[in-house]
Amino acid sequence: MLKHTPVMGAIAAALFYALPAHATTSEADLQQLRSQLQELRQQYEQRLQALEARLSQAQQAAATSTPTIAPQPQPQPAAAPSASRKGNSAFNPAIGMILTGTYANLSKDPESWELSGFKLGGDGHGVGPGKRGFSLGESEITFSANVDSLAYGALTLGLDGDNKVEVEEAFVQSTALPYGLTLKGGRFYGALGYQNEQHAHTWSFVDLPLAHQAFLGGQYKQEGAQLKWVLPTTQYIELGAELGNGSAFPGSDRGGNALGATLLSARTGGDVGHSHSWRLGASWLRTKAQDRLWGLAHGHGHEGDAAQEESSFTGTSRVWALDGVWKWAPNGNAKRTNLTLQGEYFRRTESGTATVVEGIDPPVDGLYRSNQSGWYVQGVYQFVPQWRVGLRYDRLSSGSLRLGADVADHMAEPGYNPQRTSLMLDWSPSEFQRWRLQLNNDQARQGVKDTQLYLQYQMSLGAHGAHSF
Repeated sequence: MLKHTPVMGAIAAALFYALPAHATTSEADLQQLRSQLQELRQQYEQRLQALEARLSQAQQAAATSTPTIAPQPQPQPAAAPSASRKGNSAFNPAIGMILTGTYANLSKDPESWELSGFKLGGDGHGVGPGKRGFSLGESEITFSANVDSLAYGALTLGLDGDNKVEVEEAFVQSTALPYGLTLKGGRFYGALGYQNEQHAHTWSFVDLPLAHQAFLGGQYKQEGAQLKWVLPTTQYIELGAELGNGSAFPGSDRGGNALGATLLSARTGGDVGHSHSWRLGASWLRTKAQDRLWGLAHGHGHEGDAAQEESSFTGTSRVWALDGVWKWAPNGNAKRTNLTLQGEYFRRTESGTATVVEGIDPPVDGLYRSNQSGWYVQGVYQFVPQWRVGLRYDRLSSGSLRLGADVADHMAEPGYNPQRTSLMLDWSPSEFQRWRLQLNNDQARQGVKDTQLYLQYQMSLGAHGAHSF
């Protein structure tokens, strides 16, 4: 309905004073004036509608044309429950599930898989090529909700094909700290590099890069506290610090009250025009290990066997990581086509004491110092909607090793640099499912070439939050 405005008032006044002064105006004259007034009213309404349409289009274009790099999405402060949400249902958390399954055709026995020149550790999760044939991959169940106006909480459970349940993340996070600060406490993936913080269903390939497998035993997570600070600058800069118990590889559970791990990180990024965005990061992890066992190469349920208990390490482990990501999408619209380039470089030094057990009575101890590195680079291109192709190359350097005289005769010197090339094609008919085909040329074992073919599906059910940059 047309509202009264000063413009309409002026039009009406002009028409009023334009009436003849005598009272003998004919009915035809009155009808003509009414017609003129109606015509002006219609023109005024059409002009308003056209201006409103142009304003709406401009706002939509501004919202979609500028890619913006941002830190990890933060939960929004909890809104007051509406009158319709009463009783226990008002406290129900959001529930999301990721279902994953894989078929693997491996030319070599996965039980013999290893990274030649590297002592592996951890629980085996995410390490190695996996099982042959059909298998139920890791599925996730996530519960999350705003606790109140000050905090947000989330719990993610991982279920593997061997019917084991693992708490991947369980944390509370602040939502209302000032000055760009965010505090998190509980169990969480550490901000070490780029991919470590991402859940498996967000990876662009079926498996983790070799560097993550060699230096972190899969993905690095710990129980502790994390503080992040987004600086109040026009350039995106985020600084982070973490303190934790350090029980995860490359550390170990030392059973004391002291903190076992410190992690520092720094990130920056921005946009270049309307079509390009980038992010660079650097991070550093220092953790300690006590009698950390070596030899668990693939985690297929061999806990306690002789191969695992052949040697152990006690000392300090330090990991440096550099990461970079560049993304391109025409005018910031990634729906039809886009390209992502991603790479990370890791360097780990360890110094302490090695203990050799197998075949020796009594066991011997000696100096152990190692310096090893690894990197990967990958590109993923969405050439049409729903279809992507990707290429990744991994390489590790077994580096140098210094051993004490007592253990030198019992530990092999590194002398091989594992590498792998991966090609993948995936199809996402909707945002809730993805089918992926991947081919690996794996040369992780010295003198062994393993051709690995994977077919993977992923299904998303329920609530699902936005992903980080």
